[in-house]
Amino acid sequence: MNIYGKSVVLRAFELRDMELLREMLNDPSIEQMVVGWAWPISEFSQEQWFRQLSNNGKDFRFIIEYEGKAVGSTSLTDVDWKNRKAYTGIKLHSSSPKQKGIGTDAVMALQRYAFDQLQLQRLEGSWLDYNKPSENLYLKCGWVIEGIQRQAIYKDGKYHDLKVVGLLREDYEKMVENSKYWES
Repeated sequence: MNIYGKSVVLRAFELRDMELLREMLNDPSIEQMVVGWAWPISEFSQEQWFRQLSNNGKDFRFIIEYEGKAVGSTSLTDVDWKNRKAYTGIKLHSSSPKQKGIGTDAVMALQRYAFDQLQLQRLEGSWLDYNKPSENLYLKCGWVIEGIQRQAIYKDGKYHDLKVVGLLREDYEKMVENSKYWES
């Protein structure tokens, strides 16, 4: 099943997507903006990782397509079915079109799927204190900064604060009602 936004489609990873994902993982400008850390990924390593992915019911990873072309990825991971929550993230390839609302639409589509289809109650995430594009995107989509983990992430020889964020189903529903997002 594909997930449809207003302008994007979220679909399952395919073997043909591994080059795009590898490019994003190996892109220093993207790595600089994400919470985790990375090392160079080879084609062989990437394919092994892909083949080990399974539908375990806890991790859902999607390719973001815009105008029929893969431009990034998003995910719901560590789904906690008892407490009805999951962790989310998004990465857009450096060549993806800018100022087209791709990130916003992908996050909104993922949120709608999480709350309306999976019946989750809460989504969680985080971003580095200096990652203003992520902050702007998620705040626009209704997320709330819930706290700061001081000096939690080490990058480029120093420690950075991590903003911890969340979105409740009621936050999402209120934001959609006020913005009429799905009506336009």
